[in-house]
Amino acid sequence: MQKKLTMITMLLLGVLGLLLMVSCVTKQEKIVKKVKKIRYVIKRRVIPAKKDHTPYETIQCNKKLLTKSELRGTPIDKIVVYKSKRKMYTYSHGKIIHSFPISLGKNGDEGHKIEKGDYRTPEGSYQIIQKKCHKILYKILAISYPNKKDTEKARTLGVETGGEITIHGQPKWNADGHGDAYTLKHDWTEGCIAVPNSDMDKLWMAVNNGVKIDIYP
Repeated sequence: MQKKLTMITMLLLGVLGLLLMVSCVTKQEKIVKKVKKIRYVIKRRVIPAKKDHTPYETIQCNKKLLTKSELRGTPIDKIVVYKSKRKMYTYSHGKIIHSFPISLGKNGDEGHKIEKGDYRTPEGSYQIIQKKCHKILYKILAISYPNKKDTEKARTLGVETGGEITIHGQPKWNADGHGDAYTLKHDWTEGCIAVPNSDMDKLWMAVNNGVKIDIYP
């Protein structure tokens, strides 16, 4: 009888050990799957690098700007922006030349810019009034906001219109465009229109002062 009990005990211990092994393997497999999933997410996710406060070099850019030697290719005579689509289109004699993705002001979907610090992007008809090589935002095309209508409305409301609204490039940490997928999913400007640096270069070569820009909701 004792031998039978011993055999049964050993058999039960063996089964228990086997169950523990299966349980451990299952847990390990789950852990491995979780780790693989985390690695995949990290690999796919675009995480901005630490902010690079090194300024862009602007000497060569300014030299070309002074002589207008940056202009080449098909001249653009009109820019159209659709805020809701986050799209910018450029035209030459009525023909679409480029289509660019954009980011807006942090409150870009809340309507027309009313006052300084509201983080809205203007809506209406304006002009490009200045090109400037920029140490922080690569290159900028200054927009003629506020116009007379904007100024009068702000005066009626008793607020400041603000200004310095531009089309600009990316901060230095994203100079090579590796973070475009991230920045273009967010509205992060103070009211300006941001484009990838590669698209800013295309604008830079084709846009001169006086070009009309229409910004729609």
